[in-house]
Amino acid sequence: MPLSKLQFKPGINREGTNYSNEGGWFNGDKIRFRAGYAERIGGWTRVSNTQVTGTPRKIFDFVTLDSQNLLFIGTEKKVFLENAGTFNDITPIRSTVSLGTNPVNTTGGAGSGVVTVTTQAAHGAIVGDFVTLASLTTTDGITAAQLNIEHTITSVPSTTTFTITTAGSATSGSTAGGGSSGTAAFQVNVGLNTTVLGSGWGAGTWGRFTWGSAAGSLSGQTLRLFSVDNFGEDLLFNISDGSVFYWDATNGTSTRAVRLDSLTGASDVPIVVRKLLVSDVDRHIIFFGTNPVGSGILDPLLIRFGSQESLTDFTPTATNTAGDLRLSKGSEIITAVQTSRQILVYTDQSLYSMQFIGAPFTFGISLLGDNIRIAGPNTAIAVNDIVFWMGQENFYAYDGRIQTIPCSVRDYVFNDMNNQQSFKFHAGSIGSQTEIWWFYVSSGATEIDRYVVYNYGQQIWYYGTLVRTAWNDRASGLRSFPQATGADFYLYNHEDGLDDFSTGSAVAINAFIESSDFDIGDGQQFMLVNRILPDLSFSGSSTGSPSALFTVKSRDFSGNNFTESPSGSAVRTATAPVEQFTEKIDLRARGRQMSVRVENTDTGVNWRLGASRLDARPDGRR
Repeated sequence: MPLSKLQFKPGINREGTNYSNEGGWFNGDKIRFRAGYAERIGGWTRVSNTQVTGTPRKIFDFVTLDSQNLLFIGTEKKVFLENAGTFNDITPIRSTVSLGTNPVNTTGGAGSGVVTVTTQAAHGAIVGDFVTLASLTTTDGITAAQLNIEHTITSVPSTTTFTITTAGSATSGSTAGGGSSGTAAFQVNVGLNTTVLGSGWGAGTWGRFTWGSAAGSLSGQTLRLFSVDNFGEDLLFNISDGSVFYWDATNGTSTRAVRLDSLTGASDVPIVVRKLLVSDVDRHIIFFGTNPVGSGILDPLLIRFGSQESLTDFTPTATNTAGDLRLSKGSEIITAVQTSRQILVYTDQSLYSMQFIGAPFTFGISLLGDNIRIAGPNTAIAVNDIVFWMGQENFYAYDGRIQTIPCSVRDYVFNDMNNQQSFKFHAGSIGSQTEIWWFYVSSGATEIDRYVVYNYGQQIWYYGTLVRTAWNDRASGLRSFPQATGADFYLYNHEDGLDDFSTGSAVAINAFIESSDFDIGDGQQFMLVNRILPDLSFSGSSTGSPSALFTVKSRDFSGNNFTESPSGSAVRTATAPVEQFTEKIDLRARGRQMSVRVENTDTGVNWRLGASRLDARPDGRR
């Protein structure tokens, strides 16, 4: 019988059963498709061996006028600017208070570094906050140098006291000191690294307020998120449902960001904001979900914009372009995404288009669709002026009209998803591969552990497992590699090398792909497979003898388990660029249905599958 060519439809398909998807791929991890053929994804390396403080939920890169390429990193604890592998702490100072006379007490006792600090006014700190002490003197054996640095607050006994653990050791304990000129600079309060749900009807992500309650925000109940954009070479960012901050590039990366409303000339600058954007075409700063002029309460459907080209003028007058708009559909704005033509604004149940229209109204708003839901604030992304997003039960795109994207792994993804942690879900892109990646939390987890990819160039889907808490989808334009952060607090270059360098040394990436079942004819006959002629390219491998493992699985009925056959390897034995493969793999597998799997488990291996051939012939039952 002639050899059978193993050519499967590109993409993973999990919408039917294994057998009903005959001729396709059914499972895989850390693979992609190029020109219809499967290959493994690239590896990742640490940008720096330094960890950031906290779990990053937002990264964003931009360039200053002196050509510094900086990366904003926002965590639940701090804010950093990364430059050439160095992480600069620009976390804003919330308040600086005087400490009075002898405010330090060695309450930890003799031999302990624990001290209690007393402030003259209420400090507003919580456990885990960061505070920098200054101008204190040596107290009970704990030196001034050990006191006058940044500390983490370990407890808050009262509104005017807090405890810290120094690197020193008290001589006697229970001794007051520190002098009379000490100060404490408190950084913005730390946030949550997870979503804390309430109980009862309507508790959770979208139903955060009781029926009939006034518009507002339930502070501290969702994990800390950021929105960020550059205003020229400077940076604007806000903590979701919190304050807006400004970092001035002319002051350098050693200076901290400050509140936008603290700048000279600030006029009605919003003090609580859900999402910010800087309009590229007309240079307006726009806030989505914010407080009205004259109020400090967040209106979750209100949009406000400042005067054109202004950082600080948000007071609407007849001589400027500041103003506001209020949406009518939904109960709160979830997010906004900018394209070159418009800004798409998502509420919890609708989608709007916001466009610059000029004087006298500045911006116009139009409803694009009702009953439109988005999975989370960071699950929409604009690529080539098309906006893609993950909904609550499907994937969508907008290119002038709203479209549902046919998804061959829809049930697999949405039926194994922890929606209680949907604020952690986020989208990224790899432009060179025409890929949109959505990272999400599976049903049995509380942190990002899965991804699903839509290849919009080939219009196919695939998925895998990977912990990435934030993704820099602008990397293809400003940096050499796509960049992402993990729950291990490191920043990574992706598509860099072939292996996993999470631990600092090379670990093999176990990439595999597995086909759906196939048979002879309509499956009425058993078949015998006794050899494979592999077609596999190892171009780009860094090891001298790269190999991939072929496995043939067989079973008699769709409801049976597989019984694995003996397996073999296809090995390139000649040095590049000549590629010689194992001529054949001899094996003996027998069954009514077969499946093939290709994988690698060694470091330095790059593989791409071609059209391997199978020697399969009808066989009797005995």
